[in-house]
Amino acid sequence: MKVAIISTSPRQDSNSLKVAKYLKSLFGAHESDTSLFDFREIDIPMVGRGSLDPQNLSAFQQGLIQVWGEADLVVMAVPEYNWITSGELINALHQLGKKPFLRLFDDKVFALVGVSSGRGGRQPCLEVAMIVNKLIGFNKQVSVVSPLYFESHETGKNLEEDGTPTGNEVYTKGVIDFVDYTLRVARRWHGDK
Repeated sequence: MKVAIISTSPRQDSNSLKVAKYLKSLFGAHESDTSLFDFREIDIPMVGRGSLDPQNLSAFQQGLIQVWGEADLVVMAVPEYNWITSGELINALHQLGKKPFLRLFDDKVFALVGVSSGRGGRQPCLEVAMIVNKLIGFNKQVSVVSPLYFESHETGKNLEEDGTPTGNEVYTKGVIDFVDYTLRVARRWHGDK
């Protein structure tokens, strides 16, 4: 099974990237084909000001579409800013939810991790799940959003810059439980690929 971990924060060295690095190590221990993609260089035009041209994609756009498109399981580390996620991610979902890119929403399992410097993380998962589910259903694709989210609380205290855990046993157990559950859902969905 191919796993794509996508850090959806546009910030350099973000907490979302720390979480994504940790997730890559955990998923990689189970699935050898695990990749990490970072939104730091995002250049997707804003809805209403431009569209993605499938024949003229930037390096960032090509990379995102390739990693996501090849994956069976797409795990998004979603930042929380004042109870919502980044406009860049919402815009990317709207732009990629169009006819030329519908394969990104077909035969996939999506999993979500909300990332917060404080005690948040749930709201951005709910928000992104709602949008992804809408795009799947509206475009008549066949995919599933895993119902278990992980809320990465106080991320800066729980992970080093390289994604190594700092030793909080509750945090570590929560992430491991999320990874195990997500893999169970993905294997059931994909017939134990």
